[in-house]
Amino acid sequence: MSCKAKSIISGKVNKAIYLLPLTCLLLACGGPSADNKAKQATEANKVESLSNDKYVKDVHSFADPEKVAVSHISLDMDVDFEQKMIDGIASHTLIRNGESTEAIFDINDLLIDKVTLDGAAETKYEIKKGNEFGDALHVSIEKETKTVNIHYKTMPGSKAVQWLDPVQTSGKRHPFLFTQGQAILTRTWIPCQDSPGIRVTYDAKVKVPRDLMAVMSASNPTEKSMDGAYSFKMEQAIPPYLIALAIGDLEFRKLGPSTGVYAEPDMIEKGAYELEDMQKMVSAAEGLYGAYRWDQYDVIFLPPSFPFGGMENPRLTFATPTILAGDKSLTSLIAHELAHSWSGNLVTNATWDDFWLNEGFTVYFEYRIMEEVYGKDYTNMIKSIGAQDLKETVKHIGHNHADTHLKLDLERRDPDEGMTDIAYEKGHMFLEMLENTYGRKDFDAFLKGYFNRFAFKNMTTDRFLAYLDAELISKHDKEVNIDEWVFGPGLPDNCPKIVSDRFAKVDDVMSQWRAGKLATSEFNSDKWSTHEWLRFIRGIPSDLGLEKMAELDKAFGFSESKNSEILGVWFIKAVENEYEDAFPAMEEFLVNVGRRKFLTPIYTALIKDGKFVDVANAIYDKARPNYHSVSTGTMDKLLRN
Repeated sequence: MSCKAKSIISGKVNKAIYLLPLTCLLLACGGPSADNKAKQATEANKVESLSNDKYVKDVHSFADPEKVAVSHISLDMDVDFEQKMIDGIASHTLIRNGESTEAIFDINDLLIDKVTLDGAAETKYEIKKGNEFGDALHVSIEKETKTVNIHYKTMPGSKAVQWLDPVQTSGKRHPFLFTQGQAILTRTWIPCQDSPGIRVTYDAKVKVPRDLMAVMSASNPTEKSMDGAYSFKMEQAIPPYLIALAIGDLEFRKLGPSTGVYAEPDMIEKGAYELEDMQKMVSAAEGLYGAYRWDQYDVIFLPPSFPFGGMENPRLTFATPTILAGDKSLTSLIAHELAHSWSGNLVTNATWDDFWLNEGFTVYFEYRIMEEVYGKDYTNMIKSIGAQDLKETVKHIGHNHADTHLKLDLERRDPDEGMTDIAYEKGHMFLEMLENTYGRKDFDAFLKGYFNRFAFKNMTTDRFLAYLDAELISKHDKEVNIDEWVFGPGLPDNCPKIVSDRFAKVDDVMSQWRAGKLATSEFNSDKWSTHEWLRFIRGIPSDLGLEKMAELDKAFGFSESKNSEILGVWFIKAVENEYEDAFPAMEEFLVNVGRRKFLTPIYTALIKDGKFVDVANAIYDKARPNYHSVSTGTMDKLLRN
């Protein structure tokens, strides 16, 4: 082995320190000399120094936490469904470094009524025009100032907040509200220092209509209050994008000692059944990487307009009802959001350029949880689908494009643009490559140590790579191409190959059916899981023809499926094959489901080659009022530009 290990990156990152692996030093010098011991100590000290860098410059925030940062937020909010407005006070406890005369906060489309200091005297403030991502609120403070209190109101069009009329809910009787803060939308409903590199504790008082329940990413009620007043505490420090609120006609169902589910009354039984393995997932996760640090793990099923599959808000995952398939086949999403309790919530990407540190780790952890609970054979099907999606994403973005790097450059761009399969699946593949290289036992010990060492801290790519080199790579006599994976485009040659025996059998069925050697009645597919059906549908070519599409639809009822994942893939194939018999069901799906994962590929298929552009726009006109701003932002660019 050469002493110039591939794990050493030169010229890429200035902040991180990459030192020679211990094995190189031993080979070169013949043993652990005093000089080598000194170098090892220096390495450890520099890693520790990197881990203690609290604040990192965030190009997506106007705040200057090096001078004045926030450690705690107290919220007092009155929620007005008629005016679609939150009238609030955000009281910020300050951390000061020096004698700065101002504190800077991020806001976007908020009405600021006044600002007071320490709960009394009004102070001067100035809103400085920023960019499309918001403005900077500069508040004058005194030498003794401990608290800045911002009195504000949200606008009806706040990008974080979705106000739903009763008809848009499952029960059809009461309105609903939910927030979505990631990546930089918390500033549209709370004035804050809106950066993932800042951690705050918070408490809140929320006043809502008496027949509704409020829940947050905090300690939560399990029953409705008599007067519509609710109080919350989040005692563990979190980044502001994880502050979340939901209000609706909700019920709670306990699932295990530390798990439960919230949903509208007509969904609570279905939700509880679907998630009955959730406590097992928590136990499996703790067995892998240490104690769950957030006390309680609950899930709330939101209305179908929620733009994501799930959002890992601490203590209370926000989840789409599209995972309610009736057979627990889509609960890997819950394993993913649970895994975020370690990767993302506990150790958080310091900037959105480091997003892969949240999501790549979480996908890897998700698959490990699924393997513990459901077995390796089952998990390999899910991993195989992820690998297929990753290859398609790389092909779509371009094999040599910078956006296929793990470490991103999102300056002057919406960080939402970095939320692709690159961060998720390429990040996972990188970690799986490390596991394959160094062995699962050592890699698990490394990850467990990582989560413990950096708990409740932020993490940059530079810091992680320094820690990786010190705590894993340098302890083994094996080379890895870190540079190529993290800072290079596309997929490296040593990308792990995912093999699924069950998918191989599905592929054989598809091949025989297309060759006319097997009838649909002979598929022996009664015991196929959702993932096997997805594999089969994904294998349908774009030139299958109307007759064959109709044959499949008649045999298996794809257009009428109650499984959103199956519908999402089937409708793409229907468009590609111009199977318009499926279009009425597709329109109903697009109007009622706001999950961007489904919307983007279906609308993209409709407008491809210009054949169904009018259909796409007609459906979008009906559907747009039901979508969250996260989804409309993407769909507007796709369909209205």
